[in-house]
Amino acid sequence: MGASQRPTSAFHAANVRTSDTDRLVGALDSQASSAGVRRLRAWAHDTLAARPGERAVDIGAGTGSETLTLASAVAPHGRALGVEPHPGLRAVAERRAREAGGAVRFVAGDALALPVADAEADVVWCERVFQHLAEPERAAAEIARVLRPGGRVALLDTDWATSILYPGEPEVVAALTGGALTAAANPYAGRKLAGQLAAAGLEIDDLGSQALIQDHRSLDLSFIGVLSSTALRRGLITEPQRDRLHADLAEAAERGGVHMSVTMFGVIAHRPA
Repeated sequence: MGASQRPTSAFHAANVRTSDTDRLVGALDSQASSAGVRRLRAWAHDTLAARPGERAVDIGAGTGSETLTLASAVAPHGRALGVEPHPGLRAVAERRAREAGGAVRFVAGDALALPVADAEADVVWCERVFQHLAEPERAAAEIARVLRPGGRVALLDTDWATSILYPGEPEVVAALTGGALTAAANPYAGRKLAGQLAAAGLEIDDLGSQALIQDHRSLDLSFIGVLSSTALRRGLITEPQRDRLHADLAEAAERGGVHMSVTMFGVIAHRPA
């Protein structure tokens, strides 16, 4: 199975299924409520510094939350465009934009072939898209193409090799966190962002990161269940090991001692004038 067909990358344009809409919206809304995501986004928007009158593009707009933030920053005479390949997510974004009164437009499009003219954008936002791409270098080149000279980009993404889970037997935890690396076409996306933008001819202005840490008093058994079931199916762990891990994590959550995290990275860059 080729990378463009990976069944675990539901956000990839090649894997779009409208039946996934509710699940994807739920995942995006949950991520948006994370303190870590909020802090990294605040840093990125502050550093990107979109200004009134500018033209903004949000690649992989999802539910449109950051497109609306950009629209507010470039108002009243600027324009904000959200590019999203998933029709269900676009419909949600359009509805939420109408409810918020935001002056934004959403269009179908792929990060590898943006529906934007050369040098048309003053600012570009691209969050958690590269991890779904088998050819992220092409997306970096597209960002460079659509930016005007002096235009800026905020590129944010997760590096799944930074996953941490505690407690649990080390070899069992390693089997689960290693399995997370199969859940994206480009699981090491976060560490590669700066190099890919630089290779596309952009100059790096700032780097940031934020650990996304789950509440230590709760346990996302659905996510853990997916990882442990995958590890069990691949013969990496046994049923008793899985059951013991679940029990250890549940006990730790009861006393506020569970830890589950992954790190997200951000890069701010500009196209040289």
